[in-house]
Amino acid sequence: MNTAPSQWFEASIAELSHLQNLRVWSIIVSLFGDLAQQPDARISGTTLTRIITPMGIKPEAIRVALHRLRKDGWIESTRSGRASVHFLTEFGRSQSAAVTPRIYARDPQPPAAWHLLIAEDGSGQTALEEALLLPQYISVNRSTALGQGAVPEGVEELFAANVSQLQPPRWLQARLFPDDLIETCQALLTALQQLSFPAEISAVEIATLRTLIVHHWRRIALRHPDLPSHFHPEHWVGPACRARVFDLLDQLPQPTLQELDQSASS
Repeated sequence: MNTAPSQWFEASIAELSHLQNLRVWSIIVSLFGDLAQQPDARISGTTLTRIITPMGIKPEAIRVALHRLRKDGWIESTRSGRASVHFLTEFGRSQSAAVTPRIYARDPQPPAAWHLLIAEDGSGQTALEEALLLPQYISVNRSTALGQGAVPEGVEELFAANVSQLQPPRWLQARLFPDDLIETCQALLTALQQLSFPAEISAVEIATLRTLIVHHWRRIALRHPDLPSHFHPEHWVGPACRARVFDLLDQLPQPTLQELDQSASS
């Protein structure tokens, strides 16, 4: 028999849900990336619904989002008896695995070595754009990129220089940490500081809270590069927000899919 949500759980969901409009397909990507990234991981439709609907998302919206993710090649669905089960495709797993180190890095260490790539207008611009598709590069402006490590091979069309001393001007700080990112990070930290959990939490409640926390943090972590602290503008609270995220995730240990199915059916 299903029990009514407890007051602390509803309050926690309210704190996390008001931060931004929740795109259902993106919530599902965050959920699978956190709880079901392994090749053999399957989540039933019932479990998925029980995890997501407390966020104020209707089952109809979940079905539409799953249809979109299947169409985009992220998720596959099949039947198990009378129930539907969903799982990441090989493409979905590879995309999730690519960003997992950025999202779950507790104490990222910026590299000691850097290099600059500068393009001439015209032909060199294409080579620079290709470099910027790689995660180790940061756009400085339309003709310049900052890269981690030493100058790589294969950049003959670009002016390349190794650099050891980085002194970012204010305009570069503003480009790398725009106001909306600073405000979003501060809002998440403020919301996370309001959360506290009882000793006994069901597996589905844990999954709902973890999904929301990871989802909001994912949207921040993937927007800013790991840079030395002197790159950070004055009001950037990213390190404090990261610490609070992992403090809460430690209080919400990842449930197994079997635990989730049992909790969802109780």
